[in-house]
Amino acid sequence: MTVLDERRTNDAEAPGAAPPAAKRRRTVGERRGPAGPLGRAIRMILLIGCSIAFLYPFLWLVSASFKPAQQVFDNALIPETFKPGNYSEIWDAFPMLTWLWNSTVITLAAAVAVTISSGLVAFGFAYFRFPGRNVLFALVIGTMMLPGTVLMVPQYLIWDWMHLSSSQLPLWAPNLFGSAFYIFLLRQFFLGLPRELFEAARVDGASYWTLYWRIAVPLCKPALLVTFIFEIQAAWTDLVRPLIYLRDPELYTVPRGLKAVLDQFGEGGEWRWEIVATASVIVTLPMILIFFLCQRHFTEGIATQGRKG
Repeated sequence: MTVLDERRTNDAEAPGAAPPAAKRRRTVGERRGPAGPLGRAIRMILLIGCSIAFLYPFLWLVSASFKPAQQVFDNALIPETFKPGNYSEIWDAFPMLTWLWNSTVITLAAAVAVTISSGLVAFGFAYFRFPGRNVLFALVIGTMMLPGTVLMVPQYLIWDWMHLSSSQLPLWAPNLFGSAFYIFLLRQFFLGLPRELFEAARVDGASYWTLYWRIAVPLCKPALLVTFIFEIQAAWTDLVRPLIYLRDPELYTVPRGLKAVLDQFGEGGEWRWEIVATASVIVTLPMILIFFLCQRHFTEGIATQGRKG
């Protein structure tokens, strides 16, 4: 036996020696939960049950949009009487295409504005060292504790003083000043980047803008994409601000237009809930499409945020 073999034998027999790799793998596998066919079957049943619970309301909505008024609430997912004319009727009764276009423009403007502005502010808080930085950041985070309803009247008075209270500008322009939640989200991500990268770039003569655009942005694409997708969902489904500012039906967004449909065909109207269901499907489909198109980036960004912690 060589000296090397003897040392390996002694290490393996030592009381504090690490367990073999196979044993460590078994230990990790045991901690993951029940294994085998029974465990997989339980997980599959739970996943199927949760999927049905989440999918059923949307499937019911789609089914109701193809039913006549008398069968809307019969809870049958397959319509007894198929009525696709509900879609042509809603398009003829309301300017749905105009509302969809308005929502698309406002949503993209809001998402781009808040992603750029919040990213710049977050990078400033993460990279620069200056007196009072933590206090200023705490004040920014503290604004998250203010309810949105507290700011509605002051914001309306400002836009009214600027003679813009009846335009679409108040729906997205405030995002040019960033969002406290997104600033916090992106700052935590920027703090995880090695500072040596930026210092080396500064030695090579890079400007602060170059540090942000050439180094920080490419490395933080998942977080920026999460911010962009979150704001798309928030802006697309926003109803409160359109109710406050929009009075011309030609300027309505789809949530504001859906409220007009509900007022005419829902409660207090003609009680034609199949038309309301049809409009709801049209409003919901773009968000589902965006989620499927951006699912990979969305999950990657969430997972990366979790690792950055």
